[in-house]
Amino acid sequence: MTKLNTLIDDIYSTISCIADGKNLNIPETLVAEFGVRMEEALLHWAEPRKQTKGLRMSNIGRPERQLWYEKRDTENENKLSPDTLIKFLYGHLLEELLLLLVKLSGHKVTDEQKEVEVDGIVGHMDCKIDGQVIDIKTSSGRAFSKFVTGSLPENDPFGYIAQLCGYEQAEGTNEGGFLAINKESGELSLYIPEELDKINIKNKIAKTKEAVDFDTPPPRCYNEEPDGKSGNMKINKNCYYCPYKFKCFSDSNKGKGLRTFMYARGPVYLTEVVKEPRVDEVA
Repeated sequence: MTKLNTLIDDIYSTISCIADGKNLNIPETLVAEFGVRMEEALLHWAEPRKQTKGLRMSNIGRPERQLWYEKRDTENENKLSPDTLIKFLYGHLLEELLLLLVKLSGHKVTDEQKEVEVDGIVGHMDCKIDGQVIDIKTSSGRAFSKFVTGSLPENDPFGYIAQLCGYEQAEGTNEGGFLAINKESGELSLYIPEELDKINIKNKIAKTKEAVDFDTPPPRCYNEEPDGKSGNMKINKNCYYCPYKFKCFSDSNKGKGLRTFMYARGPVYLTEVVKEPRVDEVA
C-alpha cells in the first residue's frame, strides 16, 4: 500500500526507467483518460470566466483589504491580461500532467474537483491523494522554494494555507498539503504543513465576512518599504500584482497617488518621492 509521504520518490522512481532505456508502459486507459482531460482543460480555459465578487474558498485567505476592494469593483479592474490567461492555461495543463504521474506511481487519486462548503463559503478541491486533501500548485522557482523549505506560512499572499484548511474542514481530514511543480525546472515537492501552521478556518471566514462588509476598507495589507537609500518609499512586493493598488494608495505622494517608474528589473511603484529616479515615469 502506498503512503503519501513517499509520493515524490515514487513518481521519480516510476519515470526513471525511461532514462535507463526501458519503456514506461503507460496503460492505454490512462493514456485515453489523459487525452480527454487535457481536451477538457483546454476547452474550459477557452470559456469566458464569470467575474465573481463574493468570497470563495480560493480567495478566503487573501488580504481583507484586497477582498474589500474586489467586492466593490464596478470597473472590472481584475480583468485578466493575455499573458495571465496563457499562464492559467499551462497551469491547468501541468496540473493534469501531475495527476497522471501520481496515478502512474500507484497512488490513489479521488474526489477531483469535488465541491465543498464551510459556513456558506464554497470551493472546489483539486483532489485527494491516498485519502488526504491535496492542492496542486504550479510555481515559479522562487515560489516553489516556499514548498521545499516549508516557509509558505510565513509568506502566503494568495491564502493557500486557508484554502487547504477550508477543504480539510469540509472533508474532516487533517494530513493534507500541497503537491507543487517548479514550472522552470520540472522539480516536484510535497509540502504537508504542520498543524501549528494551519488556521481556524471557521474563525477566519467569520472575520473576513465582517471585514468586507464595513463601509471603510480594512488596514493596508502590507507596509510601505524603502526603495534603496534614496529616501523614496515603495509598495511591498506582494502588492505589485494586486489590481487595486492604485485605489489602495490613492492618498500617497501627497494625494497624487502612486507614481510608477520603469527600471530594467521592472516597474517600481513609489508612494513617496524624495529623490526623482533617473528612469522613465509611466503615466
